[in-house]
Amino acid sequence: MKILMLSWEYPPRVVGGISRVVHDLSHKLISDGHEVTVVTYKDGNVPYFEDDGGVNVYRVDNFMISPNNFIDWVMQLNFNMIAKVGEIINEKGKFDVIHAHDWLTAYAGKTLKFAYNIPLVSTIHATEAGRNSGIRSEMQKYINDTEWMLTYESSEVIVNSNYMKNELQRLFGLPYDKINVVPNGVNLNLFNGIEKDYDFRRRFAMDNEKIILFMGRLVYEKGVQNLIAAMPKILQHYNDSKLIIAGKGGMIDQLRDEVNNLGLGSKVYFTGYLGSKDVQRMYKCADVAVFPSTYEPFGIVALEAMLSGTPVVVSDIGGLNEIVDHGVTGMKSYAGNPNSLADSILALLFDPNLCDTVSKNAIVKVKEQYNWSKISEDTHWAYQKAICETVADKQARQIAQEEARKQIKKSNEITNLLSFKKSRQAYA
Repeated sequence: MKILMLSWEYPPRVVGGISRVVHDLSHKLISDGHEVTVVTYKDGNVPYFEDDGGVNVYRVDNFMISPNNFIDWVMQLNFNMIAKVGEIINEKGKFDVIHAHDWLTAYAGKTLKFAYNIPLVSTIHATEAGRNSGIRSEMQKYINDTEWMLTYESSEVIVNSNYMKNELQRLFGLPYDKINVVPNGVNLNLFNGIEKDYDFRRRFAMDNEKIILFMGRLVYEKGVQNLIAAMPKILQHYNDSKLIIAGKGGMIDQLRDEVNNLGLGSKVYFTGYLGSKDVQRMYKCADVAVFPSTYEPFGIVALEAMLSGTPVVVSDIGGLNEIVDHGVTGMKSYAGNPNSLADSILALLFDPNLCDTVSKNAIVKVKEQYNWSKISEDTHWAYQKAICETVADKQARQIAQEEARKQIKKSNEITNLLSFKKSRQAYA
């Protein structure tokens, strides 16, 4: 197949989880014998075109005209994506399928679908209603409506968890069989050759301190505020522990203020953004990795932590609830509940045998259920369904048009006959 991926982020640009999903899925599809082209946003000093291990990556600028707001910025990006794909098709021919990722590429996906008669498949990684616990502002309503439009125009829709499948059915009323659950995966070789680096660890905590790690964007739905609120209880029972918060986001100043108000300045460390190698080393150094999200369609970071051998604590929400089995492959806590979060973390800090058991079970589960080979096969199946539906729709339209032409011809013949009879009668 010739596959076109539309995504607003692709390495080295990493805003959220979409970047890694598109990267890893594209490379697995390449290894399966397909041809993959990614069209994405050019951020920083990266080339406009790159052969990334067989994946053809085209990057586009936004307009030189400054947008009024984020919505305008996204729309301008879509215009340039459409223009770039047009150039590629003129040079190399049509694609077999378009795969659009999230609402940020919805208008490019829809336009290209109709312009070139190419089946459209979309992945909804998260919804605006889910991220904000509802729709309140005009911008949120616009994004929500754009998400609906993308799912409506797509022949097949992919989501990463059963939680998300139910959410899309509830929000957009999609047919059950149109939504394909294909979980995200993780590179199983991610931690090959990565060992615990004690010099690296000492940059963040003393040797006697247990590291409680949060890795992710510093936004409300990731729940890091609840993890900070859990620290007083954790320190009361296990004083030799330290919270490391790795990531960046709009809440950082608010979170720093919360830490200072609780008097936790010496027990909480903000690392800021970490590069991929430092992320790998950080997972290996951590004693517990915590993902306390209040909304999480899937949770790739939890898979990475599990693969690294670090025991995890997650909220019982969304995709995280499906990934982790409590007490078997990790620990769960009630979403938004700092007290429950502290209990699950303390259970691991006080029980090395439990840590060892859940870590080993987690590695097995990730390798069996979240490998890219199976994910690539399931995604390819969604592509095939979309192509078959498009062909079937075309054939059905042709049959309907032919039937309509026959009916019109028959109607015209009857009309002509009646007119002839009336003429004869009038003459008579």
